[in-house]
Amino acid sequence: MKILAIETSCDETSVAIVEDGRRILANVIDSQIEIHKKFGGVVPEIASRRHIEKIDEVLAEALKASGLVLEDMDAVAVTKGPGLVGALLVGVNYAKALAYGLGKPLIGVNHIDGHIAANYLAFETLSPPFMALIVSGGHSHIVEVLDYGVYRLMGQTRDDAIGEAFDKVARTLGYGYPGGPYIDDASKRGDPEAISFPRTYLEKGSYDFSFSGIKSAVLNYLNQQQMKGLEVVKEDVAASFQEAVVEVVVQKIIAATLTAGHRILAVAGGVASNSRLRELLTREGEKHQLKVLFPDPLLCTDNGAMIGAAAYYQSLEKDYADLSLNGIPNLQLRTVDNLR
Repeated sequence: MKILAIETSCDETSVAIVEDGRRILANVIDSQIEIHKKFGGVVPEIASRRHIEKIDEVLAEALKASGLVLEDMDAVAVTKGPGLVGALLVGVNYAKALAYGLGKPLIGVNHIDGHIAANYLAFETLSPPFMALIVSGGHSHIVEVLDYGVYRLMGQTRDDAIGEAFDKVARTLGYGYPGGPYIDDASKRGDPEAISFPRTYLEKGSYDFSFSGIKSAVLNYLNQQQMKGLEVVKEDVAASFQEAVVEVVVQKIIAATLTAGHRILAVAGGVASNSRLRELLTREGEKHQLKVLFPDPLLCTDNGAMIGAAAYYQSLEKDYADLSLNGIPNLQLRTVDNLR
């Protein structure tokens, strides 16, 4: 089964063609990072306009790369949320027009479901059940994957997503956008023990995250240093911040995985590319005899292939959408505890 998949939830315009949920025939991504860098973050209206400008071109590139034509597709899939509402609507309306014109089924996919499904593309033998950690600019989730598309939410952020915290701290330090790669790079030249930033574990037994406190701690530290006329070593600040955040994430996901009784842990989302997260999580996984899986960085970012992978398993359940499909900016992951 060949699925044409569209992803426009934020600032990447992507069209992919995925076969049987496991094989990528094409995965074209047009990134807007250079456009939004000057603003220090994504400007929703600019992102939406760029999607409109590029989506025809990206589709044409995907078809060329696959050697296929639109009529070869068996279904059309698209991210329906969560994300920026204007950006989502570009992809959703484009997908609806394609599906209607081709007479093919339409599949609306949750963006978070797509991040989890990226691991099916990276690891051909992976199948549920397993644990998943989704860490990105907009999401921080600990999820038990019970079956394809069937989840139990064990933890999530109560305020900022981890990637958002990286972006804000990077901006405070005068680094560029997106902040994650800048913090990661600077941390390699800094001392992670130079500054004792707080680790927020919340109440005992909780697998939730909170990243707002450490952002404030970084800002307070910088202000105090300035008031005292003391030097600020930005690399030390970056390394100490990153260590505090990663340490908490790793401890919580390892604890959740052991509690749920799984031996496989799959990581997804843009922050899954962070070198310190990969290093510490791999080390702790080995200590507890857990198999930790990290997809290729290309599959960690927003991309159409992950949407196509998730859509395939929805198609097996005949989970199709009609032409009333709409973008849902605050869409929650559907779980066994919340069957919306």
